[in-house]
Amino acid sequence: MGLWIVLGIIVVLAFWAISVYNRLVALRNRFKNAFAQIDVQLKRRYDLIPNLIEAAKGYLAHERQTLEAVIAARGAAVNASQRAAAAPGEPAAMAGLAQAEGVLGGALGRLLAVFENYPDLKANQNVLQVQEELTSTENKVAFARQGYNDSVMVYNTQRETFPDNVFAGLFGFKEAMLLEATESAEERKAPKVKF
Repeated sequence: MGLWIVLGIIVVLAFWAISVYNRLVALRNRFKNAFAQIDVQLKRRYDLIPNLIEAAKGYLAHERQTLEAVIAARGAAVNASQRAAAAPGEPAAMAGLAQAEGVLGGALGRLLAVFENYPDLKANQNVLQVQEELTSTENKVAFARQGYNDSVMVYNTQRETFPDNVFAGLFGFKEAMLLEATESAEERKAPKVKF
């Protein structure tokens, strides 16, 4: 009889451990999926930037340095995004992506501020359309980032809660990193563009 009780306790503990493990796996997959949503929107934005630059090139011939800064920042952001997509939640990848996105945001802000000096450019339908698409995409990126950060918070909270933290350590569930903005106070200021 005592053997059956011990065996029953072991079976219950095994099922409990399995449920803890499965819950952690589900939460990890949820934040990885949330990052994939960010990645989709970032790729869309990266694809729109060359269109904006192409539409503005003729007007901004002597603003070459600004255009080149945007192109370089886009390239760095694409590379950082690819590294982050390969390891969502990994601290170094998330920090690199946040930094690259901050630089890209600053470069785009300077480009949009330059547009203010060119009335014909501001009225150009191609430029207006690409700017509208970029604005829409920025909003989608912000919502996707919020969803990702919410998923990471739930995952991290679960993996740090006792007794899940014991299993998280045993099975290699590492802390996931939030995707936070790294811009300086100056970069956080929205550019003032008057059309």
